[in-house]
Amino acid sequence: MKTNIHPDWFPEAKIVCACGTTFEAGSTLSSIRVDICSKCHPLFTGQQKFIDTLGQVDKFIKKTEVSKIRQVERKKILEARKSRVENKKKKHLSLKDLLIKARKQTPS
Repeated sequence: MKTNIHPDWFPEAKIVCACGTTFEAGSTLSSIRVDICSKCHPLFTGQQKFIDTLGQVDKFIKKTEVSKIRQVERKKILEARKSRVENKKKKHLSLKDLLIKARKQTPS
């Protein structure tokens, strides 16, 4: 085995959780900070907890709200287009309708 290439080993590295729990374990770092541990993890506690260190949950909720607003706006636009098309159809008579109208107007 080569010498002086391996990192230092700390058999009693201090691990500190965001909930305040501290414990020791072996590591190549002397101290480690973690966001979640066995004392506060939902699997071990049985309680649901959102861990949002980067604001990802808030970002997701914001995206869903914006999406709902855009869906409503899109629906309004599509309804407006549909009504515009229907109005054009009412204004412009088809050839069949024009012929029927012409027959009714001519005296027999």
